Amino acid sequence: MTAREYVPVIRFGALGDLIVTLPLLRRLREHYGYQCLLIGTGWWPEPVCRGNTDVGRVISLSRHLPSLLDPAWWSAVAALRRCRNFPVYDICETSRAQDAARLLAAAGVEQGRRLTHRERAAPDDHSIERVLRAGGNELGVTSELKQSAPAVPNFVVFEHERKTCAIWLQRRGIWGKPLVLIQTGNRRTMGSMRRRHRRLNRDDKAWPIENWRQLLRAAHDRLPEAAFLLCGAPPEEKFLHEIQAATALDCVMPAVLDLRSLFALFEIAHSMISIDTGPAHAAAALNVPLVVMFGSQSRDRWLPRSAGSPVVGVGGPPEMSRVDEIPVAAVLERWCQLTEVAQLRCDKSQE
Repeated sequence: MTAREYVPVIRFGALGDLIVTLPLLRRLREHYGYQCLLIGTGWWPEPVCRGNTDVGRVISLSRHLPSLLDPAWWSAVAALRRCRNFPVYDICETSRAQDAARLLAAAGVEQGRRLTHRERAAPDDHSIERVLRAGGNELGVTSELKQSAPAVPNFVVFEHERKTCAIWLQRRGIWGKPLVLIQTGNRRTMGSMRRRHRRLNRDDKAWPIENWRQLLRAAHDRLPEAAFLLCGAPPEEKFLHEIQAATALDCVMPAVLDLRSLFALFEIAHSMISIDTGPAHAAAALNVPLVVMFGSQSRDRWLPRSAGSPVVGVGGPPEMSRVDEIPVAAVLERWCQLTEVAQLRCDKSQE
């Protein structure tokens, strides 16, 4: 083996799917003694894995280009051909199974080296344990992987990112204030089909603007010295401004940031209220006290994992199947339960 070899892992999926895979990458590096080659899709694999010592290389395939026209596809094929001394971990969701199989076939990966996992999770089986089991079954090391597995995904935030975050806050006059982060959107609110999802009312994670208005005004009454930052990607900016205008509060402002800037903000946040979506998993891993609102997805399976700060879920099956069924009072109550712990963390981070 050479120092340039990696343990290949194929994980096509959304941001949250990738984040819950990070503990497996650590276990594989510890087991083999080699870093992982992560093959994913979209723009998020590289910023999520930046600085992560468990990952030696990231290749991210286009979600829109045909495979044969995507330069990253050919890079992945070449990289897989070089990784001849390790099994290939294919733990994509069933909906992406054909894409993964096509990539493995193009790279000439023999069936005996393909560790493919399509198992359905039990209702109480958390997504992290499911991924860890997928990585351990075929090797006969399931017990080792599960017993030593970290419960929390791991992220690296660089000092220059912290300094940039501090400057961003200072320019807005909110450095030193308790920062309450609000994640209102999910992939359906910023995807190319977002208008259709809204028109057909099929976004089970959407909460009405009026609910956000009531929640933010009540939270402001509870913590008047705080700044409330509406987090989101550029396609969500208009929606964030609509929420800001509805609250009529100067302390509520949009925070349209890239993912790495958001990680730095998580490190010093007072608390967060979020829809069940990828950034919530990163926030929990970076120890933000967190309330997560669930629609049709199971809280048992998808509640974000924290290294110590409290994470509470509201909504979800069997009581509810849509976020818009969650009353404002229920979210406010859960958030108020976190404020004491959140304030202690905030005071410590600002020292």
